[in-house]
Amino acid sequence: MTQLNRLSSAFIKSAPHGKHADGQGLWLVKRADGGSQWVLRISLAGKRREMGLGNGNDVSLKEARELASEYRKLAKQGIDPIKLRLAEKRASLKPGRSLTEIATAAYEAKKAELKNDGTNARWFSPLQLHVLPKLGKLSVEDITQQDIAEALQPIWHQKAATAKKAIGRLGIVLTYAAAAGYDVDLNAIAKAKALLGKHRHQTQNIPALDWRMVPDFYASLREPTIVHLALKLLILTGVRSYAIRNAHLDQFDGDTWIIPAENMKGQITQTSDFQVPLSSEAQIIISTAMHFARDGFLFPGIRSGVISDASLARLMERRGMTERPHGFRSSLRTWLAETTNASEQVAEIILAHKVGTKTIRAYRRTDHFEERSVLMERWARHVTGEENVIELTR
Repeated sequence: MTQLNRLSSAFIKSAPHGKHADGQGLWLVKRADGGSQWVLRISLAGKRREMGLGNGNDVSLKEARELASEYRKLAKQGIDPIKLRLAEKRASLKPGRSLTEIATAAYEAKKAELKNDGTNARWFSPLQLHVLPKLGKLSVEDITQQDIAEALQPIWHQKAATAKKAIGRLGIVLTYAAAAGYDVDLNAIAKAKALLGKHRHQTQNIPALDWRMVPDFYASLREPTIVHLALKLLILTGVRSYAIRNAHLDQFDGDTWIIPAENMKGQITQTSDFQVPLSSEAQIIISTAMHFARDGFLFPGIRSGVISDASLARLMERRGMTERPHGFRSSLRTWLAETTNASEQVAEIILAHKVGTKTIRAYRRTDHFEERSVLMERWARHVTGEENVIELTR
């Protein structure tokens, strides 16, 4: 009969490096660096298996013997203790059953894909505002298409874009729940859409200022304030508000603004930075704005961080305008179409829109920087009233 309990606590403290048997498959493996590990050898279906029982410094001799006894009993019953322990570990990591708990876990897993690791929580807000208040306490396994349809009915037609985001992200949450081992109805989203019907509300484009009126508006931005300067740079470059507001001093290099990929929406490639040619006027605006820079940001907020998107829009609201800052991208795009010979591809690249299929984009080796530089200089001259524009007849 195999001798049990060969080791002692005193021996373990001073044991030399090597393997030391305690009996019936329990071993203490002492490393040369002084560390140690408990290992149990068991036999399952005629095959020898080894499983770790913990660090020798953390698991006492008594605890190791108790664990070894428990796992030997399971092995005699034909149960694989290694698989059982892995299942228990997975269960301990499994998020709670409620939709709120699952949604939170899914959001944490999704953050790596989101801009700035999802720090602004915009991805999560449609769920937080329109789904979780009504369904958050329900078990994710009990949620039906009727529950989803009832939760989104109030905004389905009135706020179609928001409802579309909410139901799409709820689908991601349910997929995450299924991957975590919960029994959910992955077809509930499609069935809920069938119950809700098609959206009646048509998405409206953001109001844009006619390109002919842009010079007058630009000239009205006379004050050398952060908001006025930010709006001027937005108009001159056609860049989205987020990239403008988060512009950092180290992104500017002479007549080029290199915007990091994570600051772009729908960038030409998912991983590349975007180069914006800067007109002479844009460079002057940047030089002026540098006097306000704080923590490296060109357009800092009053107390911390950067200016908000609302601060740009409110300036136009206070003037009684229905147009919004984002609309200047449309002003630029229309000017390109009506007064220049810029190709469709170049015009779209100026706005950082993806052009062509993924395969075509992979083989394209130019971003037409020089051609864009000429066009943006012309746009700046139009904006500042220095160029008389002749509309092309097509």
